[in-house]
Amino acid sequence: MQGEFSAERRAHGERMKKELQVNRANWNERTPVHAASGFYDVASFKAGRITLGEIERREVGDVSGKTLLHLQCHFGMDTMSWARLGAQATGVDFSDAAIDLARSLNDELGLNARFICSDVYGLSGALDERFDVVFTSTGVLVWMPDLDRWAEVAARHLKPGGVFYILEHHPFLNPFEASEEGEMQPVTPYFHGREFFQGGVPSYTGGVIETPHYEWRHGIGEIVTALATAGLRIEFLHEFPFCNYQRFPIMERHEDGLWRFPERNDSFPQMFSIRAAK
Repeated sequence: MQGEFSAERRAHGERMKKELQVNRANWNERTPVHAASGFYDVASFKAGRITLGEIERREVGDVSGKTLLHLQCHFGMDTMSWARLGAQATGVDFSDAAIDLARSLNDELGLNARFICSDVYGLSGALDERFDVVFTSTGVLVWMPDLDRWAEVAARHLKPGGVFYILEHHPFLNPFEASEEGEMQPVTPYFHGREFFQGGVPSYTGGVIETPHYEWRHGIGEIVTALATAGLRIEFLHEFPFCNYQRFPIMERHEDGLWRFPERNDSFPQMFSIRAAK
């Protein structure tokens, strides 16, 4: 029985490794598309813009002089924004194209952020440090097949007394699609699952990404439980009735730069944040 369980775990690990390789190729293709887009607006970042929103800056708090680890940093603008705010920031991403671009931007701007190319699950083999803050933000959890291991890595790299923080799109919205009339209809399950997407799928920034990719669904209970099981103490779970980008075509942008549904907006939690302590 033990042997069967071990073989099953090995098979699961090999499958996950292959799926992450597929996703790495997808994000290598995404990087130049995203960097050239108005969505990321690299030019204004080079001119001094802080890419972090008011919510994460307020809820993480003052980072001056603190060490900060940013998991799944893409090409690093949020990581470098934390550096601009005084943190000793380290960004990690599994896309070598993204990390190459992050390092190039960091050098060009004379910032002191550090970047490491590694997937989250293999990070302990590439980094043997603990941090005051472990941070991750928006659009990251759908790329994580195993939330328990993700939370374990976050906890392992926190100093005692350190804080973990995530701001993320609310999984409640994942099952829904909006009709042209504005009606929200559930079309996929809410609970844990995996989906495979063929190439030719538009990116959220515009532009078509030709390589395929995998995504994983995680409910809010699964997310909180993974963090608690890893030994982190949840300080708060906040839910928000707005989104930081136009998740659905019917959404409208308000003066604060955030997106909302034109009707029944408060019926849908659209983002959430969690802060947890070690």
